[in-house]
Amino acid sequence: MYIAVCLVLNILLSISIVFVNKLVYTRIMFPNMTLTCVHFVFTTIGMCICRFCSMFEFKLLPISKMIPISLTFCGFVVLTNLSLQSNTVGTYQIIKTMTTPGIIILQTFFYGRSFSTKVKLTLIPITAGVFMNSYFDLRFNVIGLIFALSGVVVTSLYQVWVNEKQTEFSCNSMQLLYYQAPLSAIGVAIIVPLFEPVISPGGIFGTPWDVYSLLLVSLSGLIAFAINLSIFWIIGNTSPLTYNMVGHCKFCLTVAGGFLIFSDPITFYQLFGILLTFSGVLAYTHFKMNEQKQQQAARLEMEKINDELKQVTTSSQQLPTPSHSSIEIIGKS
Repeated sequence: MYIAVCLVLNILLSISIVFVNKLVYTRIMFPNMTLTCVHFVFTTIGMCICRFCSMFEFKLLPISKMIPISLTFCGFVVLTNLSLQSNTVGTYQIIKTMTTPGIIILQTFFYGRSFSTKVKLTLIPITAGVFMNSYFDLRFNVIGLIFALSGVVVTSLYQVWVNEKQTEFSCNSMQLLYYQAPLSAIGVAIIVPLFEPVISPGGIFGTPWDVYSLLLVSLSGLIAFAINLSIFWIIGNTSPLTYNMVGHCKFCLTVAGGFLIFSDPITFYQLFGILLTFSGVLAYTHFKMNEQKQQQAARLEMEKINDELKQVTTSSQQLPTPSHSSIEIIGKS
């Protein structure tokens, strides 16, 4: 139930930040990657406040091991933006669905994880649903395809590492994010000047700041902090694949929300695609819950057997040992 609440909260926050960011981009023309850097600055400050309030126990982690996961995030941000710049939204969404099989491949071949056939089959309606939402906007080009496919690889690696690093270092999501947020903020800040203005008009120091702009960007940063916290928690306590399924669900809700709130046009095929994607997500949830129940039942059965073996061992150890005189009497008899 707790996991379900966190998943729903992540979905609501993710949908909220899409519409808040849309206002940031359209009303004050704030650059995309700079806003991402602001998000991680807010996350860094938020994690420092959480540590000060003793919301998590500080754990010393090797910085050298944190740099790769921070770099994959920076690569994910850069390649996502380059993909959006070089491709249409439809092309971007279609190729993005390959992140899910990418995660399965990485976890299967490099981390020894296994996935049932039923879980793998849920990718069919999900991919078909996203395709129906985006096929009308498909336009391929070589450069855009390279950026998009590279983004899929880096994103898959990033999400897998968020899960694996928590296991490797025996740390929780907040302890990991406490290190990753400032490193990612620095990494994104270094590459921002290469792609976006900084001092000139349209940049962070060239934007005419007023109360409305400050409140809007601050709200986006606060929501991003909550989202980053929930992402790390979800991946650490479930799996990267589960989080990816939540991402497909968010995509459908964002399309529906754009239609309901901003009156964005939506066709019958898009509506059917949303329902198809939701059916795949629900099927995945159903199969995963059944698998978890079976695993829990097997674990409980194993614990029961172990307890019985311990009781038998304890009982045998408590039996009285015959004395030497008793053995002599029995021998003479």
